Amino acid sequence: MTTATSFDLYSSETYLRGIPHDAFAALRRQPPHRQDEPEGPGYWALTRYEDIVTVSNDNTLFSSSRGGTNIEDMPPDVMTMVRSLMINMDPPQHTKFRRLVSAGFTPKMVAQLEPHVRERTRRIIDAVATRGSCDFVTDVAALLPLGVICDLIGVPEEDHERIFNWSNRLIGFEDPEYHTSAEDGQIAATEMFVYAHALATQRKAQPAVDLVSILMSSEVDGEVLSEAEFDGFFILLSVAGNETTRNLISGAMLALIEHPEQRARLLADPGLLPVATEEFLRWVSPVIYFRRTLQRDVVVGGRQMREGDKVAMYYPSANRDEAIFEGADRLDVGRSPNPHMAFGGGGPHFCMGASLARLEIRVMFEELLRRLPDMELDGPVQRLRSNFINGIKHMPVKFTPER
Repeated sequence: MTTATSFDLYSSETYLRGIPHDAFAALRRQPPHRQDEPEGPGYWALTRYEDIVTVSNDNTLFSSSRGGTNIEDMPPDVMTMVRSLMINMDPPQHTKFRRLVSAGFTPKMVAQLEPHVRERTRRIIDAVATRGSCDFVTDVAALLPLGVICDLIGVPEEDHERIFNWSNRLIGFEDPEYHTSAEDGQIAATEMFVYAHALATQRKAQPAVDLVSILMSSEVDGEVLSEAEFDGFFILLSVAGNETTRNLISGAMLALIEHPEQRARLLADPGLLPVATEEFLRWVSPVIYFRRTLQRDVVVGGRQMREGDKVAMYYPSANRDEAIFEGADRLDVGRSPNPHMAFGGGGPHFCMGASLARLEIRVMFEELLRRLPDMELDGPVQRLRSNFINGIKHMPVKFTPER
């Protein structure tokens, strides 16, 4: 039996085999686990649904800004850049900046994007449908969220591949396929900053109908965005807007291949797809954790924690918590209600792009199940080496070609 003391939640090697659900189940049966880290003081691993809800909704006590949202402690010069990303801000600063961009991501605004999302989806499937096989990640799953977020930001089509590569280097800094040196992630961020600055300069001179133009003309309490603040927005939107949904679509397709009875339900009743989308989000949980830092002493889950302690909220564990989800280890495309945490545990940092992600997932599977209903694995699945993102890098598949 897996026990807390026999398991390393920090090591990225752990996740190469997929999310360690047996270990998380063992951890949920005891108070929060104290996890060592090789070059740091260690942190508290929160694995229960209710504990994560508590932390997510109290931004006064549990700070995103003090130490950032990654487990590792960064040097001061790097933290300055890290805090320019909205995800690493606390209210009231976070509230003001979120207000700037949230208007473009309301359910009403996102609903207007459906024709565009569907047209992009159909073109993606057109490119592989007659071949009978493809790499599902790079040929299908990655292309939709990448294309849509680049269109929203105003990145021209010829630069989409650059955004894709930068995203891989920033997120996959522990993976040998994307990581070429110890400084590679920092270099990718710098290259994105330079690109963002050039794009912002262009939009100041020639505004367009895109988020960059909106941000360059917006004010926060009478103040315009600084260059560093805009660059932070650009990186956050570019990376978060494509990386997580790419991995969700890949993981959901794998889940349907591995659970043919659930795919059969969707083929028989495509109207289930909005509900199934929520189950895909719960099942895959593309973000493994986010960190908070304690602002004062507190007891969480029966453990005394101290001011300055780090806590990591493990969303895949919360999404399999038996106290919340009946048959938590069973994929059920008709599951309802489904209060999953794939977009966070609530509070001010609830994912701003949730409506857009839901739209992209639903439309992608409506089209895939209609046109390529018999997709199967055609080789080994290669997972991302990361303790932060539950990612699939490559997934060869085969299917009956369209005529």
